[in-house]
Amino acid sequence: MKTTRLILVGGFLGAGKTTLLWEAAQRIMNGGQRVGLITNDQAPELVDTAILSRDEVKVAEVNGSCFCCNFPGLIEATKKLKKEADADVIIAEPVGSCTDLSATIVQPLKENLRGELLVSPLTVLADPMRLTDILNGGNAGLHPSAAYIFRKQLEESDILLISKADLISAEELVLLKEKVKLHFPDSEVMTVSSVSGEGMDEWLNKVQNSTDAGKRLIEVDYDVYAEGEAVLGWLNSTIELTGESIDWDAFARKLMQSLSSQFDLMNASVGHVKILIESGEKYIVSNLTGLNKTLTFRESAGTGNAARLTVNARVEMSPETLEDIVRKTLDEVEGTTISKKVVALRCLSPGRPNPTYRFDHVVS
Repeated sequence: MKTTRLILVGGFLGAGKTTLLWEAAQRIMNGGQRVGLITNDQAPELVDTAILSRDEVKVAEVNGSCFCCNFPGLIEATKKLKKEADADVIIAEPVGSCTDLSATIVQPLKENLRGELLVSPLTVLADPMRLTDILNGGNAGLHPSAAYIFRKQLEESDILLISKADLISAEELVLLKEKVKLHFPDSEVMTVSSVSGEGMDEWLNKVQNSTDAGKRLIEVDYDVYAEGEAVLGWLNSTIELTGESIDWDAFARKLMQSLSSQFDLMNASVGHVKILIESGEKYIVSNLTGLNKTLTFRESAGTGNAARLTVNARVEMSPETLEDIVRKTLDEVEGTTISKKVVALRCLSPGRPNPTYRFDHVVS
């Protein structure tokens, strides 16, 4: 039986995991290997899956719960990619609000799929701005229990990968790396920019040539962990839009600016808000990972008469409030020139984590 390399990339909401996955997949495929990707969320209608599926990479989605609470779903997705894509490498992205991955995912994988998978060191991606505030004793603008999840993710990492290295100066990056090493001496600290490509080859070389995965287990207070997830409203929606010669890029900017302004006025902590607007072969993606200054856009959906909008939002408020804001904002931005049909909309607050497995020892 063919042995497949599995690379697990964790990290808090907004760390840049999906962008990293896409860039990593391109580089691995350019090297002649077949790649499969696994996305994960508490509900379907994922922007990440839609974006990644636009390329030649085979994507499997585990939705409805996190990998740890649906371990059979992760195994099924892994075997599907091994069979259908004949994948040499699989990269999996767990839910951004999950931690305790070493005990609930890495060790069970090593135990249950011996001979089928080579499990790479657990990579945890961290946004440099939030990471800096956490190391300085702050909560990175998050609820204290959500910040607890962030810290636990860092603590259990085999590789702590500082993302978005292009957003800070070289001097700041050096100082941040040194500070991270002081706080987490058992983790290997690396840096990467998915935009410039800096650090990508070094990280890929490490994770593709090592099986030192899940070197330690951490103590996790599941009451605090559960509260950290529950404080977030969680919305996924897909909407069909129609109108006459609509500038979809302008629509995307108006929608995201409006949502961002409302969240800022409410002092609502944003895990992330992502939208994807697809019009034929063209598309635009927007991400918000905090205050309005974190808002980004890439690609272009151009002008057209029809488009498909996918919205994923994780914001610190009740699901009911989040849904009300998103619906009202869409109505205001659409005005009388655009008609919409809601294909799917799910809004929830994650339940208490209940892992399929939770190992109390490191599997050799």
